[in-house]
Amino acid sequence: MPVTTTRDLRARGSAPPAPPAPPASLVPSTRRKVLGVFWLLLAVSLGTALMNGRFLLAENLENLIRRTALFGILSIGAGFVIITGGIDLSIGSVVALAGCMLPWLLSVQHWPPSLAVPVLLGISLCIGLAHGLLITKLRLQPFVVTLCGLLLYRGTARGISGDQTQGFGMGFESLRYLSVGSPFSIPVPFLSWISEGRFSPYAVHPFTGARTRLAAITWIDIPMPFLLFLAIAIAGSIFLNRTIYGRYLMALGRNEQAARYSGVDTDRMTILAYVLCSVLACFGGMLFALEVNSAQPVDFGNFYELYAIAAAVLGGFSLRGGEGAVLGVILGTALMQVLRNAINMLGVPTQIEFAVIGAVILIGVIADELVRRYAAGRRKVLGS
Repeated sequence: MPVTTTRDLRARGSAPPAPPAPPASLVPSTRRKVLGVFWLLLAVSLGTALMNGRFLLAENLENLIRRTALFGILSIGAGFVIITGGIDLSIGSVVALAGCMLPWLLSVQHWPPSLAVPVLLGISLCIGLAHGLLITKLRLQPFVVTLCGLLLYRGTARGISGDQTQGFGMGFESLRYLSVGSPFSIPVPFLSWISEGRFSPYAVHPFTGARTRLAAITWIDIPMPFLLFLAIAIAGSIFLNRTIYGRYLMALGRNEQAARYSGVDTDRMTILAYVLCSVLACFGGMLFALEVNSAQPVDFGNFYELYAIAAAVLGGFSLRGGEGAVLGVILGTALMQVLRNAINMLGVPTQIEFAVIGAVILIGVIADELVRRYAAGRRKVLGS
């Protein structure tokens, strides 16, 4: 008796549907992780604010929002790869390549922004495509492929720029608006009373004792990168939760072999994930360079992949794949930036910043394993 294979079903146009994967926002374990990181973010923020009132100054909050948005763009890209069960270690080097090549193309080669930006995005697309093809067609490990990319793209940036700092000079103000602009402001009542007056409408000078009346309303500028990040986050959430391709990514991360037998083109979905990650890393790299108005190829974007991966894992993206929510990435990125800010605010030596990040990643991995074991144990008990 002939056996009908999945390939035969595809040829007849009747391939079975992909295994149903619930939206990331509805997965109980993901929801628990998102709620956990929310309460942790709230606790760290309140603790820092109580120990140093300057944490709630408008300038500091604006900077936190901007940095969260910039790193959040990288973290969403990392999340797409992690949800497939992969990893991308080249994010920081792609940031450096894009951040150094943009001012080099604009200021040295005198390309117009309308040409330089699409060319760099196209290069990043090719980088993601190369990663995906090496992983899916040659069956190389993502760790090895992206580790080689980390070295290759950093070296390319240093070679093209001659190891020299690349800057935009005094021009390209309209382009820099995408990173340093603030389209509008929002009012926050009594914020200055809390941050400067220590729950009082008056600020007291530390030396003279003079009292100054504080405004009841504080206006906080909303940075342009935050709006770009919000648009990307909404699009990413819709893609993961409301489209069949997002379900395919979830199914791929949960069980690649089952997804393939169900008719999912797993190679194409893996390639798509790495392309999205590289394009978002390139876009974020350009915004980072525009923010500081220059880029040094030696250290620009160093360890940014760690921030991106840590934020995604903290936000509920399982390193095993098949699980994650964009909302969690937003909260995870905000937590990472609040931690970095708290280190500066509370006078903790900045040398231990990477130790904090490493500890956070380790805690996230341990929590992921404990949650997985707990869920497996409950399923076993209910099944029996």
